[in-house]
Amino acid sequence: MDDIPISALVGALIFLLIIAAFFSASETGLLSLNRYRLKHLVKSKHRGAVRAYLLLRHPERLIGLILLGNNFANNLAVAVTTIIAIKLWGEPGIWFATTVLTLVSLILVDVAPKTIAAIRPERIAFPASYVLQPLLKLAYPIVWLVSILTNGLLRLFGFRPANRDQHNLTREELRTVVNEASAIIPQRHQEMLLSILDLEQVTVEDIMIPRNEIDGIDLDEDVDSIVRQLSASQHTRLPVYHGDIDNIVGILHVKNALYLKLLDNLSKESLQQIIREVYFVPEGTPLHTQLINFQQQKRRIAMVVDEYGEIKGLVTLEDILEEIVGEFTTTPAGAKGIHRQEDGSYLIDGTINIRTLNRLMGWPLPTDGPKTLSGLIIERLEAIPEPGTSLLIAEHPVEIIQVKDNTIKTACIYPRLPQPPRPDEAIDIDY
Repeated sequence: MDDIPISALVGALIFLLIIAAFFSASETGLLSLNRYRLKHLVKSKHRGAVRAYLLLRHPERLIGLILLGNNFANNLAVAVTTIIAIKLWGEPGIWFATTVLTLVSLILVDVAPKTIAAIRPERIAFPASYVLQPLLKLAYPIVWLVSILTNGLLRLFGFRPANRDQHNLTREELRTVVNEASAIIPQRHQEMLLSILDLEQVTVEDIMIPRNEIDGIDLDEDVDSIVRQLSASQHTRLPVYHGDIDNIVGILHVKNALYLKLLDNLSKESLQQIIREVYFVPEGTPLHTQLINFQQQKRRIAMVVDEYGEIKGLVTLEDILEEIVGEFTTTPAGAKGIHRQEDGSYLIDGTINIRTLNRLMGWPLPTDGPKTLSGLIIERLEAIPEPGTSLLIAEHPVEIIQVKDNTIKTACIYPRLPQPPRPDEAIDIDY
């Protein structure tokens, strides 16, 4: 050692510090990679990404290699620093040189490289993988032994390295990802993606048309009345029943009925020959399941029944699609029972579905209870209100306009009241 010049020792020390900084930056860079972007780059055959992905498949081996190289470089740097200190200042200089080395290592070997790697993980991790992968093969026996000893120690404390987290996103985490991606995903697409995530939490009961609003063909009526109803119908498919919707016999495609009319062959008997069998679904079916069922059954309309088999309403494929993409442009707000007044308030049909109302108006009315506006108001008041009664729902003043048959037929909803300022907010007052 006495024959080695100081310049060579200083050069070796600098080289060892660079090696240690490389391993520090590589560790942070590889472990900071976005796993989903990494998988996308792997599918695109990005070489650096492929190498990084192979390294991260066995993180215990990767960490073992990095720590092995880092400790080796740091310990050797301490030894070289000690030799340099003895040559220059003797034994008293060891403490000074060690202190300086600690500060230099902390700043230049640990903090700075790891900070850069955390900010730009791909720029560090991908090039580093070209060096780490061959090193892992060369040092595999030592790394394997270290991994075996480490895994054995972890098992003593109840950890199972084989059961490591696979970075699966929950629904709420995926929702957060979509919300945070506003810079690259248009707002309309964001809303659609979030609506798809909500399909599992919404059932057909939440969006169905109530039974008292179902338009259908009553076969007990005369043929002329049936023809007039078919001609004026706004729907392409209608339930067919005898006297009451509980006695439903099938679903009629209006186009087929009008074709029979053109052939002068429209009668109750001919209608019964072209109707299709009724498709029943339970009221608690999640929308995402019902969407798949519609696709498998080649259906577009279904009757919703409760646990006793009684018909509660009707649901269509269009209703489910509107939960994803919003109202179709061919459906005006007025057709949904919403009419804007000159003072900015809205006259609303009490039978309107709350989810539909929220979607059309952008309101936050609660949807975890009654499904209709009438049901929501009655639940809040705990009684059948008289016309003129007012209440507040989700900061929206609501006035009862018309009540009939123990249900609210029409209500007037005003714009949302302004929120009072919080105590910590400054209030500017002009005198």
